[in-house]
Amino acid sequence: MNAPLYNAEILRLAGSIPHHERLTHAQATAEKRSPICGSRVTVDVGLDDDGRVKEVGLLVRACALGQASSSLLAANIVGRTPEELAAARDALTAWLAREGDTPDWPGIDVFTPALDYTARHPSIRLAFEAAAEAAFAARAETADA
Repeated sequence: MNAPLYNAEILRLAGSIPHHERLTHAQATAEKRSPICGSRVTVDVGLDDDGRVKEVGLLVRACALGQASSSLLAANIVGRTPEELAAARDALTAWLAREGDTPDWPGIDVFTPALDYTARHPSIRLAFEAAAEAAFAARAETADA
C-alpha cells in the first residue's frame, strides 16, 4: 500500500465538516477522546418520532483523520437509527482491525491508507463511537419522558 496517509481527499473532508456547531437543545450528547493523541469529538443528536436522527451537531478537536471521519459521519447521519450507527461503528472497528469488510458507509474507503497505522485508528473511530452512544442515549431519554 503506497497511498499517502494524509491524501487530498482526507484533507478536503477535514476542512469541510457539516453540522459543525453544537445543538442548543440536543436530546443527548456524547464525547469521545483518543488516549493516544488527545483528539476529541463531541456529538449532539436529536431524534424524530420514528427514532431516527433528525438533527446533529458536532464539536471536533481532532487530527485530520478524526476531522475527516467526523465529516463523513456528519454528512450521512441524518435519517439513521441508533442501531444503524452502532452497526457502522462496529463495522468500522472490525475493518480497521482487518477483521471485516469495508463498512457500508459512504466514502469510508478513504481511510484505506490508514489500515496499517493502528495508532491512528482511535481517531478515525471517535465520531462513530460518539454518534452511536448519543443516539442510544437520546432514545433512552425519549423513552423516559
